[in-house]
Amino acid sequence: MSKIGRKPIDISNVQVDVKGSEVSYKGANSSGQYFLPELFEAKIAGKKLTLVPNAKMAESLKSRDLNCVWGMHRALLANAIVGSKNEFEKLIEINGLGYKVVQSGVNLVFTLGYSHKIDFKLPKKVSVSIDRSGQKLTVKSSDRELLGKVCDKICSLRRPEPYKGTGIKLSTEHIIRKAGKTK
Repeated sequence: MSKIGRKPIDISNVQVDVKGSEVSYKGANSSGQYFLPELFEAKIAGKKLTLVPNAKMAESLKSRDLNCVWGMHRALLANAIVGSKNEFEKLIEINGLGYKVVQSGVNLVFTLGYSHKIDFKLPKKVSVSIDRSGQKLTVKSSDRELLGKVCDKICSLRRPEPYKGTGIKLSTEHIIRKAGKTK
């Protein structure tokens, strides 16, 4: 049995309906559908949702392959349901003299030491709040995958360099600093 796949998903404060291989969910922030492969069935018991392998279809796969797929689909479904309850958020830090970001409408305008400013258009499901100094961004979304992609695109505008540490990075990221020139 998969360690991740057998864990129940908490569905309190979320409306969940199961029709065959389709799991529909509706929470305070978002709603949607998740389609399970034929290998699995979703069952609701009280305030918990569990994924169970379909006995007929599961025989065709090896137990290790089944466990990998089982854990992956459980994690994706859990992320969708948790995101419909409360949004995921990531903190991005901008380090450098004169480096900053300003929000103008749905765009972010970055000043990152280049000869030009960089306009970054935010997707519809993503919201950003910027602190007063323009050096810290809080990015929020109900879709965890989209949040990760947007944060990665923002960080790729100016990766942190190892000598001074200037650039854009996630707050959980740690930059290994290098020593500069010596005599």
